[in-house]
Amino acid sequence: MARKKIEALEEVKKNYVRLALESGNYSSISRQAGIDRKTLTNWIQEYGDEIRERMEDPTKAILTTEPTKEELKAKYEQAMKLLGEKELEVAMLRNLLKKTPYQP
Repeated sequence: MARKKIEALEEVKKNYVRLALESGNYSSISRQAGIDRKTLTNWIQEYGDEIRERMEDPTKAILTTEPTKEELKAKYEQAMKLLGEKELEVAMLRNLLKKTPYQP
């Protein structure tokens, strides 16, 4: 039975293939990806021609590691939410310390 390919995972693989082709350092990129070097080599065999074509043709979209504006906005909002939760936690702990005298 043929395995169904998931588009998002294929794009991640292609991104690592591009990084490997650009840097020429397969070992470093495979460590960064958390995969075996042989796995990266297999991905390069599978997607290498397509990625090389994208790299050579300026009209085709090249995969990027740069986050989009929406991704940055979502990360910012998440960070602000966590900061708010931590500030509330600190305020609650300070309030608790005021109420409870310190006893060694």
